[in-house]
Amino acid sequence: MKLAVVGTGYVGLVAGVGFADSGNDVICVDKDPSKIDMLLRGEIPIYEPGLDTRLARNRQEGRLVFTTDTAAAVRRSEVIFIAVGTPPGEDGSADLRHVLAVARDIAAAMDGYRVVVNKSTVPVGTAERVAAEIAGLTSQPVDVVSNPEFLKEGAAISDFMMPDRVVIGASSERARRIMGELYAPFVRTGNPILFMDNRSAEMTKYAANAMLATRISFMNEVANLCDLAGADVHKVRLGMGADPRIGNKFLFPGAGYGGSCFPKDVQALLRTATEHGLELQVLNAVHAVNEHQKGLLARKVVAHFGEDLAGLTFAMWGLAFKPNTDDMREAPSIVLVRELTARGARVAASDPVAMGVARGMLPAGVSFHENPYDALEGADALLVVTEWNRFRNPDFDRIRTALRHPVIFDGRNLYEPDRMRELGFTYFTVGRGTVRP
Repeated sequence: MKLAVVGTGYVGLVAGVGFADSGNDVICVDKDPSKIDMLLRGEIPIYEPGLDTRLARNRQEGRLVFTTDTAAAVRRSEVIFIAVGTPPGEDGSADLRHVLAVARDIAAAMDGYRVVVNKSTVPVGTAERVAAEIAGLTSQPVDVVSNPEFLKEGAAISDFMMPDRVVIGASSERARRIMGELYAPFVRTGNPILFMDNRSAEMTKYAANAMLATRISFMNEVANLCDLAGADVHKVRLGMGADPRIGNKFLFPGAGYGGSCFPKDVQALLRTATEHGLELQVLNAVHAVNEHQKGLLARKVVAHFGEDLAGLTFAMWGLAFKPNTDDMREAPSIVLVRELTARGARVAASDPVAMGVARGMLPAGVSFHENPYDALEGADALLVVTEWNRFRNPDFDRIRTALRHPVIFDGRNLYEPDRMRELGFTYFTVGRGTVRP
């Protein structure tokens, strides 16, 4: 099948490469010439494990091309995916200017029937707005489809190639048939393609992310209560997750969620509810809890070292909002660094891939270190913020020797409290108490 994907950000690039990898001819379009030039050189503007090798293979085999010419891509394609950004506005609503601009570009180039697919995360009713934009500029027939993505950063390739479900909102049998044929190779193991109306498909994306965010904020509140009540959230989590009605996914407490999806989508769903005269009280609390949780480690640091942190240095392991990505959007590390440096502290940070992005987002007073052990030298304590695998089983003797004080604040509960006590550390956790040697 001949496809166009407009937008070479995270969603568009993964989709373009994934569709090409299953045998389709794909044209990826972006209006930013520098980004297209980068892709033509084989360079990837985002960090996603496995994406570079698949991109190179499909380019070499002629199934994947990059261009700035939207009109040419539309004329050569049967299905056009809109995969541009929908950043939050000041009121939390999704900004659809880029989506609607692409719709107009598509309409101007259409020379026959096309399926136009909203792959961007968009509010309920967007498919109708896109259809109206196109209809206002052309009499060519079109079906607008809603096909939300459910990719996890760091595992996006496997999520795309082996999805647990594919959601397709479409109003015509012709569009459903085309989309079903396109996705059939991805669901050969029996995972479902769920056909529904456009509005339900659009709502499904927001509701799914809001539910996951809710589980995280709930567990963070439980963890905070465990710290006060003397319970161990790890044991509580296991007891909860053994109930099949609950399950064990997304029950890990931490320093708050971030990234490009959960914060933005929760805010957008809250705004949609407001526009319909409804207050989503649970989601309001989810958002408020998460914003408060991002300051948890800073509060623990202040409780231990005092309000004035001038002259102190803190090693920070992990900057990205989660492992296997360089995404710093809404990352808890940003809040933590700002609160520490505002109190006069210095931060020595290390992250496997996110430091390049972080340099433009963090305040003065932060040094960056490729080797995480270099960040420890002369620091007063270690703060673990992102659960990269390389941080899970470090050389604790080396850590203790490098630090001025054997103190670790663990925002991801990577280590066992009893072991940390035996090793001579003062160890602060999220919901597992504080242990001292």
